[in-house]
Amino acid sequence: MVTRRTWSLSNALIHLLLLFLAVVTVLPFYNVLITSFADPASVAKQQFYLLPTSFSVSSYQMLLNGSYVGKALANSVLITVLGTLVNMLVTSCGAYALSKKGMPGRGVMMTAIVFTMLFGGGLIPYYLLIKSLHMVNTYSVMILPVAVHTFFLIIMINHFRSIPPELEESAKIDGANDIFILFRVVLPISKPTLAAITLFYAVARWNEWYLAMLFVNDSKKYPMQLFLRNMLIDVTKSRRDDMGADMVAQLSQIYPDGLKMASVIVTMLPIMLVYPYLQKYFSAGVTLGAVKE
Repeated sequence: MVTRRTWSLSNALIHLLLLFLAVVTVLPFYNVLITSFADPASVAKQQFYLLPTSFSVSSYQMLLNGSYVGKALANSVLITVLGTLVNMLVTSCGAYALSKKGMPGRGVMMTAIVFTMLFGGGLIPYYLLIKSLHMVNTYSVMILPVAVHTFFLIIMINHFRSIPPELEESAKIDGANDIFILFRVVLPISKPTLAAITLFYAVARWNEWYLAMLFVNDSKKYPMQLFLRNMLIDVTKSRRDDMGADMVAQLSQIYPDGLKMASVIVTMLPIMLVYPYLQKYFSAGVTLGAVKE
C-alpha cells in the first residue's frame, strides 16, 4: 500500500529550518577545507572565501614534513589507544560493581563520585598531587588522571542495571564468578553502549593537549594537538626551539590561516574516519544508558 505524503505549511517550515541548520553546520567545515587548500593571494581577494579559485597543498606539506610531526602523531595514537583501553576497562569494572545494590559502601562511593562533578580541588593542589605521584613529564599523566569520566560511569551504571538479573543468576548457577560474568555475559550484550562511550573517550584522548601543556616539558612527548597549538603560536613568535631549522625557515613563508585550517583538518580527520563504523551504535548506545530507574 502506497501512502501519499501530504505537505503542509508546518512541514515546509520544519524542512526549511532543518535545511538552514544543515547549511549552518556544514558551511564552516566547507570553508575550513577550501581555505586549507587555498593560496594566500586567492583568499586575500575575497572577504568571505566561498568558491575555490586556487589549489595549493603547501600548508599540508608544512604540517606533515619533518620528524617532529611524525613523533607527535605517534604520541597521539599511543595516548588515544592506551587511554581509551584504560578508560573502558576502569569504567566498565567500576560501573559493574556500583550497579550492584548489595555492594558494601556503594552509597558513600556514589556520593563521592557525584561530588567530583560539582567541585574540584583547584589547579595548584592538582599539580602537587601529580608531582607527588612522579607522573610529571610522563605519558601516564595524559592517561591515568582521566581514567574515568563520571558522566559516562553513571550512564554505564544505569545500563548495567537494565540488564535482566536472570542472566547473571543463571551464569552463577553454572559456577561463573563476577569477572567471568562481566566479560563473557554482560559486556557482549552491551555493545551499543560500549561503542558510544568508546567513541566519546577516543575523541577526548585524541584531542588531549591540556594535561600535556601543564605537566609535560619534553617536546618529544607532545601529542599532536599540543604540537600544532605551539606551531600555530610560533608562526607569529620567535620561540621555535622544538621545531628544527627547516621548519622555522618554512614558517616565515607559510600562510598562517591556511596552516590553521590544515591543522584543523589533520586533527579531526582520524575521528571522522572512525565515526561511520560506530555511528550505527551511537544513538542506541547513548539512549540505552540514559534511562534511570
